[in-house]
Amino acid sequence: MRTYGDLFRAPEYTPLFATVTIQMSAQTIGALALGTLVYDATRSPLLSALSMFGGSFAQMIGALTLLSAADRLPPRTALACMALVFSAGTAVLAIPGLPLVALFVIVLGLGLVASLSGGVRYGLLSEILPEDGYLLGRSVLNMAVGTMQICGFAAGGVLVVALSPRGALLTGAVLYLLTAVTALAGLSRRPPRAAGRPSLALTWRTNAHLLSSTPRLYTYLAMWVPNGLIVGCEALFVSYSPHHAGLLLAVAAVGMLIGDTVTGRFVPHRLRERLGPALRLLLAAPYLLFAVDPPLPLGSAAVLLASIGYAATLLLQERLMALTPISMHGHALGLQASGMLTMQGVGAALAGGAAQVTSPATAMAIMAAASVAVTLALAPGLRPLPAGPGLRESPR
Repeated sequence: MRTYGDLFRAPEYTPLFATVTIQMSAQTIGALALGTLVYDATRSPLLSALSMFGGSFAQMIGALTLLSAADRLPPRTALACMALVFSAGTAVLAIPGLPLVALFVIVLGLGLVASLSGGVRYGLLSEILPEDGYLLGRSVLNMAVGTMQICGFAAGGVLVVALSPRGALLTGAVLYLLTAVTALAGLSRRPPRAAGRPSLALTWRTNAHLLSSTPRLYTYLAMWVPNGLIVGCEALFVSYSPHHAGLLLAVAAVGMLIGDTVTGRFVPHRLRERLGPALRLLLAAPYLLFAVDPPLPLGSAAVLLASIGYAATLLLQERLMALTPISMHGHALGLQASGMLTMQGVGAALAGGAAQVTSPATAMAIMAAASVAVTLALAPGLRPLPAGPGLRESPR
């Protein structure tokens, strides 16, 4: 599978692509609206950042308790039901006078549900596409995410002004509802990928098995920690430049779109291992410029360049699939998504706390320096994998 035409001719890829596109639109519009709502009410960079990314903390709770369900639920039903929960929760967030404590409880609850979302979605992707099509298919989904972030943050900025933050939240709720309808109408019934009932013990056992492999552990850490620290920088865009936060978030999405497009479609397999280390450093290095509090155009250019480095995660996901038996793909990808989003919440909290005592620009530079340091520390454990068959372990 080498071309986009081949990809979209694969049965069910188009409706899966549509569900990702619509849901990401809902998520970006809702996140910007919620961050703006909380910042207007509190004037706190920390609380604004946590409102946008704090749900990520619940991702790890879900990864420790619910994740065995990712391979043991019918994918279509699971995706539709989760979208309905997101729709209802987002609508509740728009209620006037909702206490701040209740708002964060809902955000955490939605994050707990979302802990299953990545595993179900990307596990289904590994069923829909042949093994040699996974990277291209995942890159196109990432491109859809980037495009919808550009459009979503741009539209969200307009909706926040035109309808108010609460009106923008209700728009996000309607889009989540459309996601559920699209999943039910476009995806076929499939049995779960793995037999048995999901359980807490099974979740823990599989997590322990996945993390017991040193190559997989380094791969997970490389996808979780540097990425999370840089998302902490993005969580400060509202407090860094309240009137241009939508622009900065859209610029970041453009960079991610460029990186995923080039890496997924045009970089040959033999060059991917060499490109990975450079992309992992690129993700953080441009943010060091914020140490001198650059003017908005220069800061935007740094954000654009850095966000190209998110393509490193795409290459690391391919590495993870090569290290994991297919019966665990949903769980492995769900653990990757939950850990990454949890670290994004940690990064948002750390960045918000640093901004409280310094400034948003200085805090972004601090987070970037920490990301570079972690990337360099993990480099020895990410040496190229041996070529040839027999790389995956036998499932247990």
